[in-house]
Amino acid sequence: MMLDPECVRTLLAVVDEGTLDAAAKALHVTPSAVSQRIKQLEQRTGRVLLVRGKPARLTEPGEVVARHGRAQALLDHDTRVALGLLDEPARIAVAVNADSLSTWFRRAIAALAGTDGVVLTVHRDDEGHTADWLRRGQVIAAVNTDPTVVQGCRSTPLGSMRYHAAATASFAARRLSEVDGLAAAPVVAFDEKDRLQDAFCRARTGKPASDHRHFVADSHAFEEAVSAGLGWAMLTEHQVRRYPDLVLLAPDHPVDVPLHWQQWKLDSPTLSAVAAAVTSAARAELHWDPARA
Repeated sequence: MMLDPECVRTLLAVVDEGTLDAAAKALHVTPSAVSQRIKQLEQRTGRVLLVRGKPARLTEPGEVVARHGRAQALLDHDTRVALGLLDEPARIAVAVNADSLSTWFRRAIAALAGTDGVVLTVHRDDEGHTADWLRRGQVIAAVNTDPTVVQGCRSTPLGSMRYHAAATASFAARRLSEVDGLAAAPVVAFDEKDRLQDAFCRARTGKPASDHRHFVADSHAFEEAVSAGLGWAMLTEHQVRRYPDLVLLAPDHPVDVPLHWQQWKLDSPTLSAVAAAVTSAARAELHWDPARA
């Protein structure tokens, strides 16, 4: 069964832009044309591919078509470049967790900045959820913590990001000496998906972290919230070094979170270049345990 490339490209535009109207603007066509192309694709596949809402989202069959579309677009690009028929950069969408994005992943971005062959789109999500972006066909690669390989992908260990429980010295003296200490003290979390503080607290006290928690969904503001004494939190070594006023609450008990690079199984020089930049950056800055490789 042949799928119309223009219709597949339109489906991807709707997912990337969020709505049919936004996709129409990006593609320089009318919303009616976008709707007709999606309908044509659904008739061709015999499946409902898109739940039309704000934002629009793919159904399971739609995810299959999206993965096919992104993979085919990259392979077509690489072929045309190899034949000397195209000199435009390839667009590569990846999903990366916030802590990586604010620390070691910047080295990968800097390395790719020296090449003209790649235009990156980096989506941020919790490290335990970036694999979902792969499954949905929204990205072509992701940094995640789940060693389970997404179907159709290959996984490469990157190393571990080391976290420490940290707070200001005054906060630790004031709040951690109270009854129940760590488990009762105010805590800072990135968002509702961030359970790292709960896991650490449960391991140390048998209880989850306090319900008295502040959500700060920005890496820099998150660090500053802890530095300002708003609460304690798990911070990476990179983050702790930026704030000399912080103390480690359990310096002999760091938490290592293994990270993996998962990407689609494609014989693509462009994707290989991105993977090489990412793994090189990770080896330079993360904790590497050969036994886990």
